[in-house]
Amino acid sequence: MQESGGVPDVFDPRIYATGIPHDRFRVLRDRAPVARQEEPEILGWPAGPGFWAVTRHADVVRVLKDSATYSSCLGATQIRDPDPADLPFIRRMMLNQDPPDHGRLRRLVSRAFTPGRIERFAVTARERARSLLAGAIEAGGEPDLVRTVTDDYALLNLTDLLGVPPSDRGLLHTWTERVIAYQDPDEPPVLDAEGRPVNPRSPAMLAEMFGYAQELAAHKRAHPADDVMTVLATSELADAELEMFFFLLTVAGNDTVRSAAPGGLLALAEHQEEQRRLWTGEADTGTAVDELLRVHPPVLSFRRTAARDTELAGQKIRRGDKVVVFHASANHDERVFPDPYRLDLGRTPNPHVSFGDGPHVCLGAHFARLQLRVLHEEVRGACAGLELAGPPRRLVSNFINGVKSLPVRLREPFAPRA
Repeated sequence: MQESGGVPDVFDPRIYATGIPHDRFRVLRDRAPVARQEEPEILGWPAGPGFWAVTRHADVVRVLKDSATYSSCLGATQIRDPDPADLPFIRRMMLNQDPPDHGRLRRLVSRAFTPGRIERFAVTARERARSLLAGAIEAGGEPDLVRTVTDDYALLNLTDLLGVPPSDRGLLHTWTERVIAYQDPDEPPVLDAEGRPVNPRSPAMLAEMFGYAQELAAHKRAHPADDVMTVLATSELADAELEMFFFLLTVAGNDTVRSAAPGGLLALAEHQEEQRRLWTGEADTGTAVDELLRVHPPVLSFRRTAARDTELAGQKIRRGDKVVVFHASANHDERVFPDPYRLDLGRTPNPHVSFGDGPHVCLGAHFARLQLRVLHEEVRGACAGLELAGPPRRLVSNFINGVKSLPVRLREPFAPRA
């Protein structure tokens, strides 16, 4: 375990390539629940000033709820500091705002995520899951469920909800990869003239996406439909706000399910008895989805910046300090979750923070849960169980808990689907 001054390192993105570093998080929760972390130069990205890692559930919730003390706006929400010249641009996004500005935008956009629109989408999601799984089974062998099922499932569901034409869906995949996988060696960074990596959230890197968002919005105004982009395009949003919402929905809306879906299937493959409980109906699918989200949160961490001098878990924090909450640690805090490393698909209550908490709790959480529930129901109907056919490959990232490859063996169903 690499340590600095006796404190385990949980910053290095390469640590997460083998899974959540539970041993490191456990040490931090027990000995240093608000621990100083160094930010050395890694993978070509420059060194930073360091930050406070918050690992206990109660403290994570406190930070997420107290936006007056722990700001999303001052330094945005990524661990790495953005270029100061980019910060005003980045602050246009709702994710990087504090109340009251954040609340105004959230209320505007929440109109697009009506329960009726989301529930109507369940039929489409089910048909898609069934079709993708049938294709993976028909191809035979040991399918990689990420490549054959979950990547397309997440992306196509999102583009349907947004109202993106089928011919343009590949663009959204490319843009998402650029933003989410920037720390992964499989996605080499774009370099500037001096050979330094360019922040994928900078104006230069998002210009193409923003131009597309404006074109799509203009099309929706002329040809309105029952989709989210029509709602956004005909709302009170300024052009810059609409562009940032398209970015947020494209990346966060896609990658939440794109990470959680294979992560949940991986957990089931690794826990055969719990998988049996789900297949036989002993475990409720909705309850199971929340437990799978607890053990495999799609987002590992989020950053805040202290807006004033404060104290957290006995640790003094100065105004301007970076404070990073680790969802993956909070979800396994023994103080909240009995036997936290055991997958229990019937676990209730289950106050995981996989969708955050406070004013920035995930706007699309209901949509994500629906997609995951439908997917697991369809996997259960398509086969009699699954087991790993090889080691999974994970994303190199200290932000997204991604699975890049999940080879499995699918057992034959007991009887043909009705």
